[in-house]
Amino acid sequence: MDFVVGLPRTRRQHDSIWVIVGRLTKSAYFLPVKVSYSVEEYAKLYIKEIVKLHGAPLSIISDRGAQFTSYFWRSFQSWLGTQVKLSTAFHPQKDGQAERTIQTLEDMLRACVIDFKGNWDDHLPLIEFSYNNSYHSSYSMAPFEALCGRSCRSPVGWFEVGEFALLSPSVVYEATKKV
Repeated sequence: MDFVVGLPRTRRQHDSIWVIVGRLTKSAYFLPVKVSYSVEEYAKLYIKEIVKLHGAPLSIISDRGAQFTSYFWRSFQSWLGTQVKLSTAFHPQKDGQAERTIQTLEDMLRACVIDFKGNWDDHLPLIEFSYNNSYHSSYSMAPFEALCGRSCRSPVGWFEVGEFALLSPSVVYEATKKV
């Protein structure tokens, strides 16, 4: 767990992204947040977005941010049965997986920032989808495939061929045949 901070404020007042990466499948969750969120708000978001899908993890590696070192957060994780492991001060590479994911996320945001017109949080679900369906050489598949045991069936990218070509029966036939 880590944060991307210092982003331009959006319509919904988000100014940061909470990045949560599963160690086994490397599935990533990019949650738009405000720097001013309380620890209780992070706990609610964590239940709503992570625990509901995967249950409580056995352990978490996070940075030493105030959100993760507070008594409430540690008590909350203890209640879930999760051990909190903090990365070593001045050595955040202990959680290198989150650091590499953040670097990729920042590259993806930079590549699209002009199109987002300052509302990057509107497009964050699509960026998360793209990340989780991209090939990872470390285990020769996409995180979605590692998590679900199958490739993701997705129309994303079909729009690139153009509307006329999309309506062509041969394109539809070839696309469905491949899926």
